[in-house]
Amino acid sequence: MPVTSTMHPAVGEAFLRRDSAGHALAADSERIAQACREMAARFRRGGKLIVFGNGGGGTDAAHITVEFMHPVIVGKKALPAVALSNDSATVSGVSGREGLAETFAHQVRQWADPADMALGISRDGGCENVLRGLETARELGLFTLALVGGDGGAIARDGVADHVLIAASDDPAVVKEIHVTVYHVLWELVHVLFEQPGLIGDGAAG
Repeated sequence: MPVTSTMHPAVGEAFLRRDSAGHALAADSERIAQACREMAARFRRGGKLIVFGNGGGGTDAAHITVEFMHPVIVGKKALPAVALSNDSATVSGVSGREGLAETFAHQVRQWADPADMALGISRDGGCENVLRGLETARELGLFTLALVGGDGGAIARDGVADHVLIAASDDPAVVKEIHVTVYHVLWELVHVLFEQPGLIGDGAAG
């Protein structure tokens, strides 16, 4: 039997898993649009984006930061962003002295201004240090956004972020792929709004 015949159902099922998770998040388009509007408003007021996550979430944080700081599309304005997981010396130093749970919260307290934004990334919504980073950011008056997977975990249940965007899958690969798509959409729409301030209006929180 040809390999293509035996693999056809598996390929179809693999795409279906991604399709269902993607459609579920796309149905939350109003929340995504609101988040982009708030982010654009804060960038216009001089705010910066602070991003953090563990492991694969840390690489996503770095990816998001470079998308905003050095846009691949010619002519798009660079917008200030920093990834807290990039500095291994600070991450290990804070973890060693204050505990892993404070890895991002400590840095948020040092970096953040009230006009800023915090974006936390967690594969299952259960990363304590991401949750603490978001809690701290919110206490300081930042706009907070979370990208999580599974059922959203503690980050979704505890209400530590203004907007929680969930890739509803228990498959880490699917969560990762949906998250990449979401933050590309965030980047794209933030720029659309940033370049047309009339679309932001005066209603964004701050």
